[in-house]
Amino acid sequence: MLSGGEQQMLTICRTLMGDPDLIMVDEPTEGLAPKMVERWCANFWRGSPQRGIAILLIEQKLTIALAISHRLYVMGHGPHRVRRNGAASCDDDDRVRKAWLEV
Repeated sequence: MLSGGEQQMLTICRTLMGDPDLIMVDEPTEGLAPKMVERWCANFWRGSPQRGIAILLIEQKLTIALAISHRLYVMGHGPHRVRRNGAASCDDDDRVRKAWLEV
């Protein structure tokens, strides 16, 4: 039996075998050990645009989302309210960061 993190990695690898143009992934780091998250961020996520793969990432861990994203949408109170969008940086808006991105 595979752990949750192993299942997550297997799913992503199986998806890549189909040579996709777009991957939609929800919480890909959930269940992964911190070292594996680090390796995935460095080796796969950052290199995907060079491979011609677009990724729609849904992630609650802000540090991970900021590290690998080119564009960021912050949503709150349901799927119909985008609180911020733009380049993957929230340093310029402390109000948004404090209200929506900090625990």
